[in-house]
Amino acid sequence: MSLAMLLPMSAFALAASISPGPVNLVCLSSGTRYPLAKGLVFVTGATLGFVALFLAIGLGLYSLLAVVPGLEEALRWAGVAFLLYLSVRLARDDGRLPEGDSQRAPGFMTGALMQWLNPKAWLASASGIGAYTSGHDLTQVMLFAALYLPICWLSLGSWVYAGAFLRRYVHRPAVLVTINRTLAALLAASCIYLLIE
Repeated sequence: MSLAMLLPMSAFALAASISPGPVNLVCLSSGTRYPLAKGLVFVTGATLGFVALFLAIGLGLYSLLAVVPGLEEALRWAGVAFLLYLSVRLARDDGRLPEGDSQRAPGFMTGALMQWLNPKAWLASASGIGAYTSGHDLTQVMLFAALYLPICWLSLGSWVYAGAFLRRYVHRPAVLVTINRTLAALLAASCIYLLIE
C-alpha cells in the first residue's frame, strides 16, 4: 500500500470518530460529571472495542449479517435498547456532581459494548474497509486499524475534555440537569437514526 493512501485513511478515521454520535455524547457527559481519568477509561474501552470490531469485520464478520437471518435486526434493536437505557440514566440524573465514587461512571466495558451494538460502527467499518483496502487484505486492514487506534482515542478524548471544560463553568445542579437532559434527548434521538437506516 502506498503512503498516499495513509492520508485518506486517516481523514476517514477522523471524520468517523469525531463526528457526533452516541459514543461521543456519552464522552461529553462523562467529562461534565466525572474526573477526566474516568472519562478516558470509557474512551479507551470504546476505542479498543471499535478497533476489535473493525478487525473482525475485516476478517469477514460483516458477511454474517447477510448469512444469518435476523442478525442485523437483532443488532439494531439491541443497540436501540442500550442507547435508550443510557439516555434514561442520563435524563434521571439530579445534576449534582458525584463526590468520590458515589456514582459509577460509564466504564471500559460500556465503551466497548456500545461500539459492538452500534450499527453505525459496523457500517463505518465495512465502508472504510471496502473503500480503502483491496479484497480484505489482512495487512491493509491491520494498517488501517493501527491508524484508527490513536485517531479514535484522541477524537473521543476531545469530547471528554470538552465536557470537562463545560464542568468548570457549570456549578449549579439545575444547569447540569438541563445539559444532561439535552444530551439524553440527543442520545435517544440517535435511536431514530438506527431504526430508519
